[in-house]
Amino acid sequence: MIKLIFHRLFFALFTLIFVSGLVFTVVELLPGNVCTAYLQRAAQGPRLEQCIKQQGLDKPAAQRYRHWVGGIIEGDFGTSLKRRKPIGELVQERFRNTALLSGFAAAVGIPLALLLGFWAGIRRDKTSDLLISTVAMLAMTIPEFVSAALLIFIFAVWLNWFPAITTVPPDAPIADLLPNLVLPVTVLAWVMTAHILRMTRAAVIEVTASDFVQMAKLKGVPARRLFFRHVAPSALIPAINVIALTVAWLLGGVVVIEQVFNYPGMGTLMLQAIYDRDLPLVQAIALIFAVVYIVVNLLADLLILLLDPRLRHAKTAR
Repeated sequence: MIKLIFHRLFFALFTLIFVSGLVFTVVELLPGNVCTAYLQRAAQGPRLEQCIKQQGLDKPAAQRYRHWVGGIIEGDFGTSLKRRKPIGELVQERFRNTALLSGFAAAVGIPLALLLGFWAGIRRDKTSDLLISTVAMLAMTIPEFVSAALLIFIFAVWLNWFPAITTVPPDAPIADLLPNLVLPVTVLAWVMTAHILRMTRAAVIEVTASDFVQMAKLKGVPARRLFFRHVAPSALIPAINVIALTVAWLLGGVVVIEQVFNYPGMGTLMLQAIYDRDLPLVQAIALIFAVVYIVVNLLADLLILLLDPRLRHAKTAR
């Protein structure tokens, strides 16, 4: 068990190093450099020379990569070209807002998906199953921005219950952000629930048809005990993988949703940085997204190791 955990941790660390090198290399391979991309037509004379010196572009790429990674380890992501502020300060408030949005979406979507998935699985081909599956397929089919537009029209424009877009600044207190979270959280949870629900339903049906569950039924094990002791734990294991992938999907989902609702999070900041050609900021945000993705999948792997005894004892069985 300990060896498997260390193996997962080592692989996550290796992936993180690889991704950091990939992000740095992609920026290096862009035409010109960070300063010419930002300054564009003004990339000449003393202004260009000053930018090159500030960004350390007069040094070898390997040295700049070591300096960049070393700074990140110490909490220094560099300085934004457009905003003339430390990237760490810019990202801190935006990361809090995105974590709040994603956290609420996950807190709503995951329990709801598991509950509906388990119910649809044990009620296979019943009316409730057909209704839940139809709604889930509809949620998976409609793009997030279309769902967002429909919710804005109904609840913001027509009923006037919630704000259509966020107008508070990024450093606003959480209490001021809460009314602006309802609609984007609903959109993200809507799509998130559908994917997890479908996988959970399929896992419940597969486990219910397995030999050990059929044998337990023949032995007269009560249905409630059979579900909570055998079906639910076994069906939860494959669902965890989908939960991890769906939570990681939130990184891409929030970029779209934050833009639609003008929400002051990491996704909006990244799009602004791309528009401003602020490559150091884009580079830092891309790495942060990659770290979150790696950590989420690592936690899912470790949780599966704890829940599935077959994986813990796989080598022993050999």
